[in-house]
Amino acid sequence: MRVLIAGATYFPALNGQSVFMVHLAEGLASQGHEVSVLVPGRRTLSSSVNGVRRETVRSLELSRVRADAYFPYFYAGRVRGVFETFRPEVLHIHDHYPLSIAAVREARHRGIPIVGTNHFVPANVEPYIPGSTWLRPVLDRVLWEWMFRVYRGLDFVTAPSQAAVNLLQSQGLRVPMRAVSCGTDLNRFHPDPSIDRAAIRRAHGLDPKGKLFLYVGRIDQEKRIDVLLEAMRLLTRDDIHLALAGQGAALNRLQTLSQHLELGERVRFLGRVPNERLNQLLNSADVFALASEAELLSIASLEAMASGRPLLLANAGALPELVTPGLNGYLFRPGDPRDAAHYMALLADQPALREQMGRASRERVGPHSMEFALETYTGVYRQLLDSAALNSAARKAGQPSSTRDTSPRPNTGEPVSATVRPRRRVKHES
Repeated sequence: MRVLIAGATYFPALNGQSVFMVHLAEGLASQGHEVSVLVPGRRTLSSSVNGVRRETVRSLELSRVRADAYFPYFYAGRVRGVFETFRPEVLHIHDHYPLSIAAVREARHRGIPIVGTNHFVPANVEPYIPGSTWLRPVLDRVLWEWMFRVYRGLDFVTAPSQAAVNLLQSQGLRVPMRAVSCGTDLNRFHPDPSIDRAAIRRAHGLDPKGKLFLYVGRIDQEKRIDVLLEAMRLLTRDDIHLALAGQGAALNRLQTLSQHLELGERVRFLGRVPNERLNQLLNSADVFALASEAELLSIASLEAMASGRPLLLANAGALPELVTPGLNGYLFRPGDPRDAAHYMALLADQPALREQMGRASRERVGPHSMEFALETYTGVYRQLLDSAALNSAARKAGQPSSTRDTSPRPNTGEPVSATVRPRRRVKHES
C-alpha cells in the first residue's frame, strides 16, 4: 500500500504524537509499504529516512509559544504536489491543524480513504490561551468543535485508549471508531540486568544509591510536573530523588520552582535524553512517575512498563488503563502532591515490592506492542480500500453503494475487522 501520513509534528520532536507517527511510518515501511509523511518544517524539503519519504512544508517556528510547534504557510500547492507525485492510496492524519486539513481536502477531491488518529484534548491547548481558566466551559466546546469539523468527515477514527474513544463519543463524535494503542517497541525497551545502574546514574549527575523516581516527556505546563516537585518538598528525605528528562516551554519556570522549594540536588533536570540511551536510563530508575491529568495514553509510561519499571501515575485520563493499583504500581489523586508523596515513600521503602511490580508491568505491556498496532492499522487500511473498491464497482454497474453498519465497535484486543463508512466520493478527477 501507499500510505500518506500527515500531522503537525515529527522527528526530531519528542512529543507523543511525533513519536507515534515516526513509529507508525517506519513500521509500515519495514513491512514493505510505501510511506510518505507530510509535516511542517523550517523549509520546504524532500528527504528519505529509514525507508520513509519525508515531505516538509515551510513554516513559522512557534517555539516561544510551545516547543516543537510550527505554523505552515503557502502550503496548498505543496500538498497538491505531494499527492500528485506520491499518489497515496490511504491518507492517515494525526490532528486537525492546517496541514492535515489541506491533506483531507485533497484526499476527498481524489476519492482517497481517510483515517484519523486523535491525540488532542483541550487541556493540551488551554494553558497557552490567555484567560482560559475563566473561559474553560466555553473554550472546551469551541476547541472540541474545531477538531470535530475535521474528524466528522473521516472514514475511520482511532484514539490511543478506550478512555480516549469514550471521551470522543461523550463529546458527540459519531463516526466509526476504535481504540488502538500507540504501541511500543518491546525489543528496544526491556529489562536489562547487564546495565550498570550506578554508572548510568553518575553519567546523568544522579545519586547512584538513592531511590530514583523518573519522569520522561515534555516539560510543559499541562504535564503537572509541579505536583511532583511539591511532593518532593513534602517528603524531606535525602534518599528519594526525582529526575526529569525532557525539554519544553515550562522548563525555566519549573527550575525556578525547584529552587524556591529548596529541593537542591534531590531534583535533577536532565534535558533531552537521546533515544539510544533512554532504555538505559529507564533501567537505572526505580519508579516511573507521571502527574499529567490530560493523557490519552502515555507512550513514556508504556516504555517504562516495557523496561520493567513500576508506575506512579495520576488517576486521570487514560492512565488508569495502565495501572492496577498494588499490582504494577499506584495511582494518586490528580493534582494532590500529598497523595503522590505518600505513594513515593511507600514505594521507596519496599524494594521487593518494586521488583515484583516491575515484572508485572512487563507482563501487562504485551497488548501494547508496536507489532499489534501495525497489524491493526494495516487491517483498517485494507478494509477501507476494499470498501472503496466495492462501492466504485457498484457505481459503475449503476447499483447503490454499500450501506454497511457504521456504528463504533469496542476494542476487543483482537486484530481489527473495521466497520467503515460508505464511500461518499463519487468522482475522481485526474
